[in-house]
Amino acid sequence: MRWVLTLLLSLGAGFAGAALWDAAGFGGKATRDYLLANPEVLPQAMEELQRRDQQARIAPLRAELETPFPGAVMGNPDGKVTLVEFTDYACTYCRQSLGDVADLIAANPDLRVVVREFPILRPESVDAARMALAAAQQGKYAAFHDAMFRLGPPSADAIEAAAKEAGLDLAKANAAIASGAFDTHLRTNAALANELGISGTPGWIIGDQALNGAVGKQRIGAAIAEARES
Repeated sequence: MRWVLTLLLSLGAGFAGAALWDAAGFGGKATRDYLLANPEVLPQAMEELQRRDQQARIAPLRAELETPFPGAVMGNPDGKVTLVEFTDYACTYCRQSLGDVADLIAANPDLRVVVREFPILRPESVDAARMALAAAQQGKYAAFHDAMFRLGPPSADAIEAAAKEAGLDLAKANAAIASGAFDTHLRTNAALANELGISGTPGWIIGDQALNGAVGKQRIGAAIAEARES
């Protein structure tokens, strides 16, 4: 398996020329015969390559990733295991994942969920994300988050209704939004997503793993257990 992984790493680095292939010792009948006889090693090696790539991307960003906008945390704010979610209030799959996150929080008392607003689907998503951060500033993030997904998709009326349901001081929230107080954080979230290769929502980071889409609570739960053990 090690030499197969080395082969794939070499190809990934651009060593596709026949001369380099042979120089690296990957050519010849023995190699071809082994791969034909054991084709299952290639998917296994690709999976390991992907895992290593994820680790390399996440490791230098971990501290920043797991440091939330103040108040934009759900679950146990002092939890030992951190799940990072990139989300957009216009995202149907994010809405579908809301119950999964609630179930995971209930099942894992040590779970801290850092939510990163990643409004990419429509202009109103940006407005909803800004109001969410205003809610976080007022200590009412979770209430707004749940109400916005329930009342969405985001529109001016839905955002205001969610803010009122969460009990926000709207004058204070709108003043903070107008000041541009949250835009730097939103740009940071977009930059982090780009560095991690997250191009859609929901996107999840847990331990050394990056998961994309509504993968379900079983898959996320398994990643939480692995992160806890590492």
